[in-house]
Amino acid sequence: MAAVIGAKSTAPASLSERFREVRARSVQIASWLQPEDCVVQSMPDVSPTKWHLAHVTWFFEQFVLLPSAANYQAYDEQFLYLFNSYYQSAGAMHARPERGLLSRPTLAEVLSYREHVDAAMHRLLEGGITESLRSVVTLGLEHERQHQELALTDIKHVLSCNPLGPAMRDDLVIHKAIAMPRPSFTSHTGGITEIGASVDSEAFCYDNETPTHDVLLRDFAIADSLVTNREFRHFIDDSGYTTSSLWLSDGWTAVQTHGWCAPLYWNLDTETEFTLGGERDIDLDAPVSHISFYEADAFARWAGARLPSEAEWEVAARQHSVDGNTFESDCWHPMPGAHGQWFGDVWEWTACSYAPYPGFRPLEGSLGEYNGKFMCNQMVVRGGSCVTAADHLRPTYRSFFYPDARWQFLGLRLARDI
Repeated sequence: MAAVIGAKSTAPASLSERFREVRARSVQIASWLQPEDCVVQSMPDVSPTKWHLAHVTWFFEQFVLLPSAANYQAYDEQFLYLFNSYYQSAGAMHARPERGLLSRPTLAEVLSYREHVDAAMHRLLEGGITESLRSVVTLGLEHERQHQELALTDIKHVLSCNPLGPAMRDDLVIHKAIAMPRPSFTSHTGGITEIGASVDSEAFCYDNETPTHDVLLRDFAIADSLVTNREFRHFIDDSGYTTSSLWLSDGWTAVQTHGWCAPLYWNLDTETEFTLGGERDIDLDAPVSHISFYEADAFARWAGARLPSEAEWEVAARQHSVDGNTFESDCWHPMPGAHGQWFGDVWEWTACSYAPYPGFRPLEGSLGEYNGKFMCNQMVVRGGSCVTAADHLRPTYRSFFYPDARWQFLGLRLARDI
């Protein structure tokens, strides 16, 4: 879920306070876990919580302190190797699938690393920095917020692999079932319209949201609610996973290879699903989540509809306020009753491959690696999820995953041609 800043940064007076707030949230997330939880890597796409805590700290050390803080020395030269993610221009790195082998440094040592870097960062921020460096710090904070979301989805997968089925938190909010109205579609007139974010905006955005550009849309209709577990269960019961004509070729291969028969974390025998709050009954009126692009596409075809393009999604979403079930709801699971909401609950698969907008320009230097080199073989998702920070969301925000990804909170809404 990588991206890069493409607009002006956080207001000067609030940057130090913002730094303190964001960094504290990462430690708070880890505090709900045991040290043993923080080391496990359950699959190559998942990173241990300890690694997330260290990597976001490495970002500030690598891109802010080492080049800009007078007399700053690396906390530990080995950390520059261990906690680099994919910045080839920044040096060698430990293999991603082997992050779970890093029993050392310990969690306590990683937390000490964070404290050391935080102290140096506060000295730097209090002394005043250039606008250019301020933008890099702001990017680092937004990057850390992305990793807070990743840390939660990653630890969910880790805990789900434990036969004890432990909850990350026993006190997460549980919302009572709410019967959803029948889904309806809102029509939109086609034509030439502008999407994307402006590089001249005062608000933060990632570079993959820029530049603004014109797109040509046909008339379309898009659902005002997300597809629910109840609707997806109908798809399952109607042999959706065994009807090859509903599936893209790669999707059908994935179904056969992995034995998919329901969303990730569902147990059809017990009618339950694993959540960050432990095993729970499946709420049929909540948005379906943890499905791949292939499953979303097959469901849409079964429903006589299709997935929206990312331009259609953005045009429809910008008519709605940016609110919904996000990290701050303290639920950390899709909730029922999100009729007419366009943000939170689940990232929504679109029909669009992740590619640069016309006129896209990555940043110079190492930070240019953050986004542009991933614009291949992935699909765009929109809208954020139940573990995305509320003020991290906006209509132009585009993230991306490989089409077979399921461990993230991934769902869908339907669209139709008119």
